[in-house]
Amino acid sequence: MTRICSNCEYENKDEYDYCAKCGNPLVEGLKPKQIYVYNAQQPRINKKAVIISYIITIFLSWGGVIANLLAKNNFMTTFAFFGFFMPFYLIQAPVKELRIHGFIQLAISALGVGLSFYIMLH
Repeated sequence: MTRICSNCEYENKDEYDYCAKCGNPLVEGLKPKQIYVYNAQQPRINKKAVIISYIITIFLSWGGVIANLLAKNNFMTTFAFFGFFMPFYLIQAPVKELRIHGFIQLAISALGVGLSFYIMLH
């Protein structure tokens, strides 16, 4: 047997004294309990960590460009591939805002790596 809430008409289990959906008392004579409703928000992002991730991505992915410009015809371009680690990590984040930063950093990395290889080959 189920208990139907008079407030929201939700079908509750027989052993429930309060509605599982709205918290309304299902048994006559019970006072409504104080219910705390928590808004399930996405976790806040540490903006300093995001800035540091941009710095790391730029340093690693554009490091090959700087190394190629300082010492012509070296193979430090492979160093630039390390710039892809941070963006791929952020793209897998459960928070949408971090994924967006991951895609932006991926574009920055791709540009740096592409430019590094262009300088190396020409």
